[in-house]
Amino acid sequence: MLTDTHTHLYSNAFDGDRNEMMNRALNAGITRFFVPAIDSTYTQAMYSLEREYPKNVFLMMGLHPTSVKENFEEELAHVELQFQARRFYAVGEIGIDLYWDSTTLEIQKIAFKKQIQLAKKYKLPIVIHCRNAFDEIFEVLETEKANDLFGIFHCFTGTFEQAERAISYNMKLGIGGVITFKNGKIDTFLEKIPLEHIVLETDSPYLAPVPYRGKRNESSYMALISQKVGEIYGISHNELARITTENSKSVFGI
Repeated sequence: MLTDTHTHLYSNAFDGDRNEMMNRALNAGITRFFVPAIDSTYTQAMYSLEREYPKNVFLMMGLHPTSVKENFEEELAHVELQFQARRFYAVGEIGIDLYWDSTTLEIQKIAFKKQIQLAKKYKLPIVIHCRNAFDEIFEVLETEKANDLFGIFHCFTGTFEQAERAISYNMKLGIGGVITFKNGKIDTFLEKIPLEHIVLETDSPYLAPVPYRGKRNESSYMALISQKVGEIYGISHNELARITTENSKSVFGI
């Protein structure tokens, strides 16, 4: 049994074959799918997905950093309204992205900080999106660090030193398709990170592992990520699936 800790199953990339895609994943032994939010325009699609697969799909709620625009206060109000109305398993995905737009850095920091505080209020983990922004992310985490702050550094692609720092803030590292890339770099030091700090993810439909790199990613490709990570740690697929699923349970509480 594998857990995909980060997959955008509601993406319109799957509109033509969502049921088939889900069946491929379930048949491949991926039975738990943790689904991050982007902004209010996706909320209903997420709820619809959960209704379709109530035993397998677990939702997060949050405002993605690339959706932090002039109306971010309204979006954060929408996020909090959802938390008041029902159960979620994490605040995510949240963070800072300076790849697409560095002009919004200041409001991205505010939105990130406010959502960390929301996670503490609701006693939930955070799921961090970081692109070209390790220093900025760490700066915010430093001001908010606490025993009750924990979560996942999604799609971790940093250095060994950055991995250690992320772990020091009670974050597990989300390892996905990048681990199979020749220039991915994290495969050169991953074995130095104790396996208790690792969870697996696809981030589908993005970042498909080799041999599908550049094509649409899907949750069934978790098997390829798991295989590569198992090789790095020198353990069997079943053992890796067991450990990383247990790690995901310690984060999400389920």
